[in-house]
Amino acid sequence: MTEQEHAEAIAKLNDQHRARPGDGWVMTSGVQALGARAMVQAVAAVVAFSDFGEDNDPHGERDFGAFEISGQRLFWKIDYYDQSLTLASPEPADPAVTRRVLTLMLAEEY
Repeated sequence: MTEQEHAEAIAKLNDQHRARPGDGWVMTSGVQALGARAMVQAVAAVVAFSDFGEDNDPHGERDFGAFEISGQRLFWKIDYYDQSLTLASPEPADPAVTRRVLTLMLAEEY
């Protein structure tokens, strides 16, 4: 697998994970403090996010995004862990050995 194919495989898995809010998603206390309406808007923004470019996606994995909700700048980031969620994944392109965690946070919490 080429480096580009590897990044594309990871990006596809990240897109799938981002499209399914719930298990494997974490919201920081700062995001929760914005209230229920803003949290719903933030989740919808992450699911719909497509503004990937060289500045925010230099490796082509579609694992980070930034947007604004209710006057607040928010970030989301996908990290790759092993199945026990204790170490980094040995291979982020392999869903059999990787658990993805999407963290939704205020920019100031990064």
